[in-house]
Amino acid sequence: MEHQEYEYLNMCRHVLENGNQKGDRTGTGTLSVFGYQMRFDLQQGFPLLTTKRVPFKLIASELLWFIKGDTNIRYLLQHNNHIWDEWAFKNWVESDEYQGPDMTDFGLRSQQDEEFRCKYEAEMAKFIDKILSDEGFANKYGELGPVYGKQWRAWETTTGGKIDQLTGLIEQIKMNPNSRRLILSSWSPEFTPQMALPPCHSLFQFYVHDGRLSCQLYQRSGDIFLGIPFNIASYALLTHLIAHECGLQAGEFVHTIGDAHIYVNHFQQIEMQLQREPRPFPVLKLNEQKKSLFDFEMEDISIEGYDPHPAIKAPVAV
Repeated sequence: MEHQEYEYLNMCRHVLENGNQKGDRTGTGTLSVFGYQMRFDLQQGFPLLTTKRVPFKLIASELLWFIKGDTNIRYLLQHNNHIWDEWAFKNWVESDEYQGPDMTDFGLRSQQDEEFRCKYEAEMAKFIDKILSDEGFANKYGELGPVYGKQWRAWETTTGGKIDQLTGLIEQIKMNPNSRRLILSSWSPEFTPQMALPPCHSLFQFYVHDGRLSCQLYQRSGDIFLGIPFNIASYALLTHLIAHECGLQAGEFVHTIGDAHIYVNHFQQIEMQLQREPRPFPVLKLNEQKKSLFDFEMEDISIEGYDPHPAIKAPVAV
């Protein structure tokens, strides 16, 4: 049987060979295809890529952040997770209160100008320190708007009420596992303009059969090198956690991507990764004493047997 990581590696090759050259909002440029699907059997190991090291603790802490309904980066920073730093930092440097050096287009400029990168890193370090030490500052500038956690746990209705989609979804899986409506949406047209980043992984659906819980994610936009390895592992973990609460086994994770793209400044990294042979996937370990999805903390989630190739660094397009 072919290693399941080739689901991802074959996508990389497909986009490199068949992708369309497209501009994008970051000004970086991409190779892109529209419509791609991967499938991972979660009984064949936990799909954390091995052709480069992917930081599992960052994936787990971000997912717990979503589950808690949090939208402020302070929780992430307290867990040494810097996935969302750039988007909150952008809000700060574009505010009237910011008095530091010009940070216009810091995402691109920090890649191209060594002197500017030093200034950017210094300003970012000060920003992070202030988020952690000043609750008022964090409440104002650490907020990312109504991003995933808000939509998952407190979707706002036209009548002013709120819907806890995640709790309702779990209840439906338990009560009506054959339902074709086991869906959670993060895409809210009314609130998308208020979000630091509109939801990339915008809708997911569950499917129960033969004692197994499967998940299909529709991702409108996917950064193949940096983002999608996180998304694969995150939704595999979510599937395991919900299956655990519902007394089911994890089944399959199906990943459907709308605009699947490789940024032009990631080509060298992708080519390096494609030269590597996949290694066995690790095994996910959950604290069996925790019964509810909402009771899990970082110490309750771990992986065993993860032996990847070294990490490959690449710039984030903001």
